[in-house]
Amino acid sequence: YSDDSRSDVHMTLHHLRQQMSRNKQQANYCLSDFIAPKETGKADWIGAFASTTGIGIQEHIEAFKADHDDYNMILLEALADRFAEALAEVLHEKVRTEYWAYVADEKLSNNEIIKEKYQGIRPAPGYPACPDHTEKGLLWELLEPTERIGLEITESYAMWPAAAVSGWYFSHPQTRYFGTGKLQKDQVEDYAKRKGWDLETTEKWLMPVLGYDA
Repeated sequence: YSDDSRSDVHMTLHHLRQQMSRNKQQANYCLSDFIAPKETGKADWIGAFASTTGIGIQEHIEAFKADHDDYNMILLEALADRFAEALAEVLHEKVRTEYWAYVADEKLSNNEIIKEKYQGIRPAPGYPACPDHTEKGLLWELLEPTERIGLEITESYAMWPAAAVSGWYFSHPQTRYFGTGKLQKDQVEDYAKRKGWDLETTEKWLMPVLGYDA
């Protein structure tokens, strides 16, 4: 929505539901399950973030390439990637304990953080729970990372600089990371309708998770 009155829809995010047999022992998840439905009348929120630690490293990488110094080139790229993941982890911790403060008293060890024992998740467009990379375009429209921090996305929705992490914040206590698994044609057709796409375009972007031959 455009503001707290929730009268004007600013944009609509699109998600997919798992389609697999669970012997009636477990639900098939969709990320929208973790946001209060409109009909409940409860105000709920989703968060968004985009971060990078790769600004300015490209000139050094090119210099290492020119000098045939593969070791330092790979080391610099790996360090930038690790710092990007660390920055995303710190941002998420601040959301949980300071900004949204839904677990202000969180006290987790480093090992517990690695095992994702915290409340809430930060799934990224293009990854198992939301495999459609194009949803990243909505995230960019929302946050304007290119203008704000110099973090761009390519035509294929890859982030540049590559040492970057972006995604959504969900805070519901029952949130969990999951993968959609393989999707059947009925859901792909429904997703195409919701996105305003033709079936061929939808199958192109969801190709890695299709459960049938397109």
